[in-house]
Amino acid sequence: MKRVGIRDVARRAGVSMSSVSNALNRPERVSDDIVVRVREAVDELGYVPLQAAQQLRVGRSGLLGMTVINITNPFFSDLVTGAEDAAGSGGLRVLVGNSDDDEVKEREYFELFGRVQVEGALVSPFGEPGERLARRLARSIPVVLVDRVDDDGVLDSVSFDDVAGGRMAAQHLIDLGRTRLAFLGGEEGVRQVRERLAGARQAVAATPGARIDATFAPRTGPGWGIQLGEMIAAMPADERPDGIVTTNDHLACGVVHGLLRGGVRVPDEVAIVGYDDIDFAAVAAVPLTSVRQPAREMGRAAAERLLQLVSGAAEPAGVAIRFEPELSVRASTVGYP
Repeated sequence: MKRVGIRDVARRAGVSMSSVSNALNRPERVSDDIVVRVREAVDELGYVPLQAAQQLRVGRSGLLGMTVINITNPFFSDLVTGAEDAAGSGGLRVLVGNSDDDEVKEREYFELFGRVQVEGALVSPFGEPGERLARRLARSIPVVLVDRVDDDGVLDSVSFDDVAGGRMAAQHLIDLGRTRLAFLGGEEGVRQVRERLAGARQAVAATPGARIDATFAPRTGPGWGIQLGEMIAAMPADERPDGIVTTNDHLACGVVHGLLRGGVRVPDEVAIVGYDDIDFAAVAAVPLTSVRQPAREMGRAAAERLLQLVSGAAEPAGVAIRFEPELSVRASTVGYP
């Protein structure tokens, strides 16, 4: 099907192409009658202006770029929603790229941001290569890291205190008398995983007689959680962990399912703490105790900072906004009231 162009609109409205352009972009330059005729023609023909042409005309794309590690994790979808809230209030839209734990896809999205000329980028990088790419991107457009701090103190960032979160999760289990802890998470190369484990180890190190063993999975969805839960359920009772810290609620819900399927009672025999406190955590079959990350607020704060940089109201200064953890306590650790 032939694309409807500005020439077709001009013909239908009975005006010149320049009049169409003015009616759509600078209506004060033409009469009200021409504006009405052009808009009627646009509606009749279904004309959609080319984004590239609009960019050349107004000198901006009206877009912010954003990459996230895994959009299927509700934490990241909430992060995006918060960013969209702030961007929309500033008259911009967010172009979202899901890197899906893949460095190649992450790089491709950064290249796409350059081609469509986004005005700034929110980057939740996957590993150290993603951070390096973000710094390179920041040479041409403003960049704010999301869910990550820039160790070099160059890029502005909005993050979460994951060491404190991991420590809080493990301490909660220890306070309940659990001493054989397991840490179940995604790839150890991901900074958030390392920091949450470091925090959990701090709590264990301060508790005589407590221990913690870490197991890493290539993915952190419920499928892997079920496998890990079944594996733990198959262990002898005196060797099985009595408390588990996980790195996200998706994984934790899968672990609960695997344990229950293996005949292990939660939390009587094994107590479980998730991470992120997604909406589903409160209504799971066994409501999940979870470390709350205010994802939507984090996304909004990151986009608001980026809008300041894009508008020139602020200069990049390595500003680090950090959110603190809270623990939502539910049946997976304390049982039902």
